[in-house]
Amino acid sequence: MAESSLRRTNGEHEANRALFGTVHEVAVRYAGADVSQVIAVLRGRLAGVPGMDDHGIRRIAEEISVGRDPSGL
Repeated sequence: MAESSLRRTNGEHEANRALFGTVHEVAVRYAGADVSQVIAVLRGRLAGVPGMDDHGIRRIAEEISVGRDPSGL
């Protein structure tokens, strides 16, 4: 049972790393861009990511559009 839990935790960790890496890449490339453009890019790159709804994507896009990198990387 512990091994299964560890695998799930490692899988979640890797998924989070991929998510934050994607947000970082978008932040570097689209810093200062129009919010609607950043939203479109994020929607394409984060399609199918659990928990990423329109509100979350907009919030991230707004940060990127003013030159911030919300990934923390």
